[in-house]
This record gives sequence, C-alpha cells and structure tokens, in this order.
Amino acid sequence: MKNSPKLPPWLKRRLPAGGTFQHTHHVLSTLGLETICTNAGCPNIGQCWERGTATVLILGNICTRNCKFCSVAGGKPQPVDITEPERVAQMAKEMSLKYLVITSVDRDDLKDGGAGHFRDVVNTCRKDMPQLQFELLLPDFRNCQDEAIEILADALPYTFGHNVETVPSLYPKVRPGGDYKLSLDLLKKAKQQLDNIQTKSSIMLGLGETEDEIIQVLKDLRKVDCDRIAIGQYLRPNKKCAEVVEYIEPEKFDLWAQKAKELGFTWVMSSPFTRSSYHAEKTEA
Repeated sequence: MKNSPKLPPWLKRRLPAGGTFQHTHHVLSTLGLETICTNAGCPNIGQCWERGTATVLILGNICTRNCKFCSVAGGKPQPVDITEPERVAQMAKEMSLKYLVITSVDRDDLKDGGAGHFRDVVNTCRKDMPQLQFELLLPDFRNCQDEAIEILADALPYTFGHNVETVPSLYPKVRPGGDYKLSLDLLKKAKQQLDNIQTKSSIMLGLGETEDEIIQVLKDLRKVDCDRIAIGQYLRPNKKCAEVVEYIEPEKFDLWAQKAKELGFTWVMSSPFTRSSYHAEKTEA
C-alpha cells in the first residue's frame, strides 16, 4: 500500500500552552466532558482552546459505526448519562461562552438516535444563559430522521449541521456506515420542517476525490438549500484510518471558497485547517 505523502509546511502547527488554553483544559477535565477536539485528533485544538472555545462531544466517546476517516472508537456505547446536560451547562458558564458547538458519536442503539439528549443539553444550558447561541453537528439519524427532527424542534434556535464528509464514490472506503442520500435527506427535511434555521455541512479533501465530484457535492447541497459549507484538508488521525492521497495547496482552497459562494452558500470556510466547527461562531465567512 502506498504511504501518505509527506506533511507539507503549511499543515504544521505548534500547540499553545497559554493561560486560556490551560483554563479550557482544566474546565473540561474537571467536569468530565469529552470533546471532538481530543477524540478526533483535531489539528485546531491549540488555536481553539486558546480562544476559549471547544466542540463538546456528548453521548459518550464510543461510536456505533466505524468510519475510516475518524479516530473515535467504535463499539458498544455506554448508557446515556443524564447528568451530562448539567455538566455542559456548567462548562458554558465557567468559560463564559457566547457560542457553543455540540456534536456526538453515532448512537444507532438509541430509538431517537440521541436527539432527545441534544435537546436536553441545549435547553439546560439556556436556562442560565438565555443569550447563548448553539450549533448542533448531528448524526444522520439513520432510522429515525422524522422523529429526531420533531424532537429537535423543541430546542430552537440553533444552526443545524450535518456533514456529508466526502464524495459519494468514496463512501465505501471512507464512510462505510453512512449513506450520501440519507445525509442530503436529513438536511432537506431540517430546512423544510424547522423554522428559520441555517443548515450546514462539511467536506474533506485529499482522499482521492476529483474536482468534478467536489462540484457535484456542492451543487447537491445547494439543491437541498444548505446555507453553510466548510471545506478542509483530510488529515490521517492514526494508522488505522484511511491514507491521505493528496495535500491540497492553500490557494486551491481559496478557489473552492469562491466556487461555493458562486453557487449560493451564504457562509463559507475553506482552508487546509478548516473543520466543520472551525470558527463556527463567525457570523460571516
């Protein structure tokens, strides 16, 4: 098997160790909260934690699927922790957050896919911090999309995020537990059934996709009225994950940003380090 190409200089970052970074680490650790920052080996952890922001991973850190781009462990998850909403709310207060991104592992073992827990986390946080804004990065709710959307209606307003991750031809290799059409259906249903929401998705580059395939994904997302798009470089989290086929130069991401805006996305983040929740709090991008 061909090895991944050598990491280029524009993808190398130092990990900050300033006061805000340490405070973020302390709060999360003390409250026993998981983050996608650590579980997925995100390269932006230093920059985001130094700004006092983090993407909270709820519903445990064991996923019922086994996608080849992600380092989150697969297996049988633990029961839902009913104390988690209060702990996330405490974190938001201690960090004086204005914008909170919440995501989760896939929980195909739960009847509602975890939608009720998302709702409870948001509403618990809102009790003490009514001005706090939310972005939910949601699973595809494979067996319960309509039920999940109905449950999530009780937690509005928030940005509704769900990532298609890659182009359809690479799903068997990269996202075998996912379904491209199902992901598009979720974004479409959310836009149609939830009032005044922004929908958002994300795609990783460098896995072997073609430019025509990327353009088609962007067009497919616009067909279901997806408002926001994040485009970033795939980085291999560990040796068990899919190989990097290509490192895309930063200038190319600028061109993809331009193309996305031409297609009608109202919020675009496109760079090698972009991840779905990277600078999510920015009202314009």
